[in-house]
Amino acid sequence: MAHTATGATTSLLSIHRLTTTTGSTANSFSSLRTSSPSLFSTRLRSVIRPIRASSSTTFTESKDLKVNTIPTKPIEGQKTGTSGLRKKVKVFMQENYLANWIQALFNSLPAEDYKDALLVLGGDGRYFNKEAAQLIIKIAAGNGVGKFLVGKEGILSTPAVSAIIRKRKANGGFIMSASHNPGGPEYDWGIKFNYSSGQPAPESITDKIYGNTLSISEIKLADIPDVDLSSVGVSQYGNFSVEIVDPVSDYLNLMEEVFDFSLIKSLVSRPDFRLTFDAMHAVTGAYASPIFVDKLGASPDSIYNGVPLEDFGHGHPDPNLTYAKDLVNIMYSDNGPDFGAASDGDGDRNMILGRQFFVTPSDSVAIIAANAQESIPYFKTGPKGLARSMPTSGALDRVAEKLNLPFFEVPTGWKFFGNLMDAGTLSICGEESFGTGSDHIREKDGIWAVLAWLSIIAYRNKDKKPGEKLVSVSDIVKEHWATYGRNYFSRYDYEECESEGANEMIDYLRDLISKSKQGDTYGDYTLQLADDFKYTDPVDGSVATKQGVRFVFTDGSRIIFRLSGTGSAGATVRIYIEQFEPDVSKHDLDAQVALKPLIDLALTVSKLKDFTGREKPTVIT
Repeated sequence: MAHTATGATTSLLSIHRLTTTTGSTANSFSSLRTSSPSLFSTRLRSVIRPIRASSSTTFTESKDLKVNTIPTKPIEGQKTGTSGLRKKVKVFMQENYLANWIQALFNSLPAEDYKDALLVLGGDGRYFNKEAAQLIIKIAAGNGVGKFLVGKEGILSTPAVSAIIRKRKANGGFIMSASHNPGGPEYDWGIKFNYSSGQPAPESITDKIYGNTLSISEIKLADIPDVDLSSVGVSQYGNFSVEIVDPVSDYLNLMEEVFDFSLIKSLVSRPDFRLTFDAMHAVTGAYASPIFVDKLGASPDSIYNGVPLEDFGHGHPDPNLTYAKDLVNIMYSDNGPDFGAASDGDGDRNMILGRQFFVTPSDSVAIIAANAQESIPYFKTGPKGLARSMPTSGALDRVAEKLNLPFFEVPTGWKFFGNLMDAGTLSICGEESFGTGSDHIREKDGIWAVLAWLSIIAYRNKDKKPGEKLVSVSDIVKEHWATYGRNYFSRYDYEECESEGANEMIDYLRDLISKSKQGDTYGDYTLQLADDFKYTDPVDGSVATKQGVRFVFTDGSRIIFRLSGTGSAGATVRIYIEQFEPDVSKHDLDAQVALKPLIDLALTVSKLKDFTGREKPTVIT
């Protein structure tokens, strides 16, 4: 049975009024309505506006659920990047913008992947998430999804979404996050879809989504009330149900299966060991106290910036030496803690620090891999294989060689690790962009990396009596360098460059490498190879091209240039500089000093200043 309403504009506002005048009036905006009516009105309109029909709306009855089919038109600029679709909040709040992308996703999936299926929904708590959650739920119901598992208050870290998909055998899940990008009304928002293995959707799907955004003509929206996100429980709407779940419990249970929490607690609860975890007012604030304080015995004041906020406390939730400066200052103080860590907006990145000591992400994954079998029960039979993104330093390569393990070099983007994990050939992997993880899920995992480091430190100190000097973070790193050599590494980020100039620079470099040959000299360095990295997936045979321009020299030094796909505006130019040093007597140099000749060469070769106008990088790591 169906009928068409013509001659009038039908909006979600009318649907909202109809649905909230019957049954329970509780919804996720109730507290906001009470505390700030004008703000509530403004925020609610941001949900309403994307669903306004242009001329007519068709209503259909399906298994006790009324579905509104709302006309729409394609919107430019909805190309999904390496980590989903990211734009400014105001872009997503434009008419139909988010709704089009969500509907295009359902149009891109095989029906069996979502019809009567179980999906997961969560996010990092940033501004616009709660409104977006209501919209996503309604469109999912309108397209025939059977059940949604949603994190309480819309909160689920990216690793937790992956964990829940895998544990509950869901068909996939939506993650509302712009990761490490700033949040708030003037900043960024993002959305991505993870598949049934818990990994980000492959390009075969994201390409279809983009194609469907160019031809979309209607949005299917279920006529149901806003879901109360504030309480754990199940709501039923005809044949569609929504279960609000605790965001921590499934993830914590998995961490207890992976790690020896008794071992870690023996370290964390010692009176002579102090740690600081900086949640950066982001999603891991919801996980930090239950895990580090309640389960592992850390002092409550060990958690810094532990309350998730919609604007991340006006901060930039990227765990690096620039944006996590508060933690860096704490760790480099005269009497700093023994161990420090930070995680990003959605909880998948991490930074590790010792007292007055920074661990590069490239070293971090190598050290975790080298020590995993003896200190982490999940790896008691040893890792299956190791992998890193191409720009990440070669420190992990040397661990794989020593342990005689399969090793893979993949493009930037966690999805490239997923196939290898599903094939059973990869256990531990990492990216230099502060992402580290394993095959316990199909995403990088910030808290997992912190627990891995605490496991290693705890194992190294398990026989230390009170008062004895503990093996420190710096001790562990320097011992690793003595065994494997040190890979001096740095990354220069030039954020929000004009896209035109940045693209011209990459085109110039591509032209340069096409004319380069082995034996060419660049300053004091002799070229071994120059190329634009290309990757053929050994599992499914898919090919990824133009993944980064690299210059590799005969002494093992590398310079790599990429445009990052994780920003929401302009282009981020990234330059990676690496030099291997086997001589232990030269391991204590500052990385910027050791790498200065290569850094100068990179800036000269790329003509970065000429193309972008930038004098200095935004971030140095």
